Amino acid sequence: MARRPARKAARKTARANSAAAPAAPQTDRERIIAAFLTLLAEQRFETIGFADIAARAGVSLGLLRGEFPSTLAILAAHIKAVDRTVLNADFGDMAEEPDRERLFDVLMRRLETLAPHREAVRSLIRSARRDPPLALALNALAVRSQQWMLTAAGIPASGPRGVIRAQGLAILFASVLRVWVHDEDSGLARTMAALDRALARGQRVAGFLDDLCYIPSRIYRLRSRRRRRRDEDGEEHAAA
Repeated sequence: MARRPARKAARKTARANSAAAPAAPQTDRERIIAAFLTLLAEQRFETIGFADIAARAGVSLGLLRGEFPSTLAILAAHIKAVDRTVLNADFGDMAEEPDRERLFDVLMRRLETLAPHREAVRSLIRSARRDPPLALALNALAVRSQQWMLTAAGIPASGPRGVIRAQGLAILFASVLRVWVHDEDSGLARTMAALDRALARGQRVAGFLDDLCYIPSRIYRLRSRRRRRRDEDGEEHAAA
């Protein structure tokens, strides 16, 4: 089956951006994040020390402490910056596309933004496999981030359903990242195929998840109605 124009555009953009260099850091905060990512590409997350980051960034330990309380906070700031880059993109030409196509485009843009930091992502994946607490912390960051990606794709991401969608998308995207870090093709053919398959699987279970979310929300509405009725009956008795 022929790919939609959006897929062709994604392939072209991926090829153009796969080797793009990150913008030069301008502020102390940006230099710290850049230094951390450089170190992460060279060594394991758990071995990176504050002194190493400060030295690589050319800042004092006091300034580093004022900006970030932990290495995880630096990583969270980087993820937030990636979110902003994706959210600032113009997805207006995707408005008439199905949800799956829009989400494909958004996630491909995310991978393009991450391209200069591929080795850092590869290192982080290895560390998360060995460190369950780190994996849980990364999952929490990923879920929050994927709520924004769903929103960018025009898919509801609030409430219980939104959280479940975001959690599912975080797991899905993590599986795609494991392909992406080893994809040497300039057009990211393997990565796009993996993302396409993952979104297809997600689409198949989406109806089931929505039904699962509907059950507790329906129970909550029924309980709320019962409480209101009891309160109204109590007020009527008191008035009598």
